[in-house]
Amino acid sequence: MYKKLILDAGIRMLHSGLTVETWGNISVRDPKSGLVYVTPSAMKYDDLCEDDIVVIHPDGTIAEGSRKPTIEKDLHLGIYRTRPEINAVVHTHPVYSQVFAVLREDIPPIIDEAAQILGGTVRCAEYALPGSPELAKYCMEALGKTGRVCLLANHGAVCLGADMEAAFKAAAVLEMTAQIYQMTRSIGKPVVLDYALVAVMFDFASHHYGQGNTKNITPGGSC
Repeated sequence: MYKKLILDAGIRMLHSGLTVETWGNISVRDPKSGLVYVTPSAMKYDDLCEDDIVVIHPDGTIAEGSRKPTIEKDLHLGIYRTRPEINAVVHTHPVYSQVFAVLREDIPPIIDEAAQILGGTVRCAEYALPGSPELAKYCMEALGKTGRVCLLANHGAVCLGADMEAAFKAAAVLEMTAQIYQMTRSIGKPVVLDYALVAVMFDFASHHYGQGNTKNITPGGSC
């Protein structure tokens, strides 16, 4: 199940414009066993099969698979160790988000979707070489205790979720926000949402929005 999830996520990431070629990487954690399933290093997403997916223990040792895991495996494992509510990590290389990663600038909450899904300001982590312990450290610092996404300076973005769908939603909203932020800066000064309102929207989207909360259902609906 988890291997198929990684395969589908790799194809989705590639063909939705969130990366190119073999860049980026994906992982998912089995919350019951603690095992982490990751993409292999430098292999085309369209060509992967389940045998190519690497399964690793929380300490980084290989549990299953003959392929070399992504060089960013320590970044993924570090997130899972410090964020027990997270079970999926998508490391993307999207164009508009990378504009701000290259500028080494944070992205403020300028639209409601960013407030609801990303929370506050998206921070840009300090630069470090890909695959290095320093990059993993800077990434976790930028994410903090509650961040859903962060930028990696001159590199890309890291997006988290309780499951794969949530991680991809965060990735999509980040890229849309980055594009809008770039466009608005080209013609004027973007207005940042009030952070008190951002906190309210983030809490609502995280805990009350959707069909799971019956208190939000309006009586009398026919469709």
